[in-house]
Amino acid sequence: MKISNRVLNMNFSPIRKLVPFANDAKKRGIKVYSMNIGQPNVVTPDSFFQGLTNYNEKIVKYSDSQGISILINSFIESYKNWNIDLSEDEILITQGGSEAILFSLMAICDPGDEVLVPEPFYSNYNSFTKVAGAKIVPFSTKIEHGFHLPPKEEIVKKITDKTRCILFSNPANPTGTIYTHDELKMLADIAKEHDLYLISDEVYRQFVYDDIEYTSCMYIEDVLDRVILVDSISKHYSACGARIGLVASKNKTLINQMLKLCQSRLCVSTIEQCAASNLINTLGSYLEDVKTKYKARRNLMCEYLSKIPGVVFNKPSGAFYILAELPVDDTEKFAEWLLTDYNYENKTVMIAPGSGFYGTDGLGKKEVRLSFCTSIEDIENSMIVLTHALKDYNALNLKK
Repeated sequence: MKISNRVLNMNFSPIRKLVPFANDAKKRGIKVYSMNIGQPNVVTPDSFFQGLTNYNEKIVKYSDSQGISILINSFIESYKNWNIDLSEDEILITQGGSEAILFSLMAICDPGDEVLVPEPFYSNYNSFTKVAGAKIVPFSTKIEHGFHLPPKEEIVKKITDKTRCILFSNPANPTGTIYTHDELKMLADIAKEHDLYLISDEVYRQFVYDDIEYTSCMYIEDVLDRVILVDSISKHYSACGARIGLVASKNKTLINQMLKLCQSRLCVSTIEQCAASNLINTLGSYLEDVKTKYKARRNLMCEYLSKIPGVVFNKPSGAFYILAELPVDDTEKFAEWLLTDYNYENKTVMIAPGSGFYGTDGLGKKEVRLSFCTSIEDIENSMIVLTHALKDYNALNLKK
């Protein structure tokens, strides 16, 4: 039977494709530390569960395709704390940030169109772009420059008559880089000069460390009609499984057209929207406490990595990932070997190979993304395992 080219041309998630090997290792009684995925281990705030009581109906009904008003207005109030002014007709509630990105691309791209993305990038951008019938055109950022954006001319030379937007995350996944105001202004100028949209994925906005000033694309007033803001409760409130996100834009024509896509899937889960609408009542101390925890975990992981010979990395300023270069020939092979052939004191570690975060063939081959949103104990144990594994792996290869 035939399978569509759309699916065949998609890649399996580089973050999740090693799961079968991890499951086999667990069946063999090996403890696997999952450092490959951004699943926070902090407790979801009580306000989310208290919000479940907001749903008093005897029937779980469809809700409005745009999203329920109480949730939309809670986001509006929340954004005011960030000096972002939005109205109800400028927001659509989505099935997580993933659907927000997919719908944004589907709304602005036709088959064959191109999407500029700084690499390394969140691996699912590739899948979303392919589903939308478009293709990613990457421009490179480099570890030696802290993964900050290249000069304007390096980006502009990638633009063709098929380019429709620049898609990026800020703070960045997988690098934790926070783009400066000047960098965002550069992207804004490019968007104006070449009639492009800016899709700004800001799902890690709450996690900015070391007193670094954060700039949202929504602060750059002369391109607000071009900015598409993507957000989600998944990381902010440790509620990844709730699948509540949003897309927002001052371009009301675009939002109105995107509503057609929302209507095509009827609605986002009514009960989860009700629960999420109460997150506005989460104490500010919750978010401050979470950020303090992540900062300490970042510092701990960086301390361990700095002591491993041959490891190169930048201390991330935001999000909860480190993209590190390891002293191995290929992190794809190394990651699989960790799960199939290796353990240290009956423990091993699951990592995300770096090549899956690039669009240019050959890049990221020695890099790996590590998540530090897990526990202090897991970080310590995983770093101990990684330290021994790198030594043993390279010693094994020298014998071949």
